[in-house]
Amino acid sequence: MRALLVQIEAASEPHVGASEAAALLESDVDLAVFPELHLTGYDLARVDERAIAADSAPMMALRDAAAGTDTAVIVGFAERIETGIANSLALIDSDGELAGVYRKTHLFAREREVFEQGNELMVTELAGVRIGPMICFDCEFPEPARALAGAGAELLVTSSANMAPYFHDHLIASQARALDNRRPHLYVNRIGEQGGHRFVGGTRYVTADGRIEAAVDDEEKGLLRVELHPGAVREIEVDYLPRVREDIEVIGPRDHGRIT
Repeated sequence: MRALLVQIEAASEPHVGASEAAALLESDVDLAVFPELHLTGYDLARVDERAIAADSAPMMALRDAAAGTDTAVIVGFAERIETGIANSLALIDSDGELAGVYRKTHLFAREREVFEQGNELMVTELAGVRIGPMICFDCEFPEPARALAGAGAELLVTSSANMAPYFHDHLIASQARALDNRRPHLYVNRIGEQGGHRFVGGTRYVTADGRIEAAVDDEEKGLLRVELHPGAVREIEVDYLPRVREDIEVIGPRDHGRIT
């Protein structure tokens, strides 16, 4: 699989973001990944006015571009749903079909006041590869990535809008999630300033043994093209996933009495 990881600032309006994303798609790339809320921006005070539906005109234009270049796309947007607004990823296959919409399950800080929390993880096939998508704060927890890998994901993908001072948190988490599950991990983060935050970049490709194979300079605009083989799992002496024990109980502290 040839992947394009896009580290740029978020758009000011959905149609602008869709046009910018469409212009970056390349026919020799199988999968293009954009940051969290790329189409609508990370400005929590303006989420309601910028939120769009999954079948909105900007999204349809991006789907047409995906089909035209034969490129699968993962892109973040504020999704207008029946119960409010979700922090979502559109998962568009290379034929332009919407393969799924993932809604962020672990909302960070004030996001909980603005977004409806997603209640499902998903494994979606894009460009012939089973992908487990996550959004930003999701990847700081071991459990979502482990559940996705256990459900058959061959490749972990995190779309992020990580801001200062949390660069180091995501540096460690992105490598740990790959190592935990022996799955390659594409981590994409945005740059720029918006909504009172400074976004810290650090887009990277982490191999299944937790090594950073390639990365974009922190806080610099950049396009990272990588080649990976998520279906070709090599023999690894320490492969954690099949050795996880589910039968171990946690017991409480024992009262041994007080010595006087």
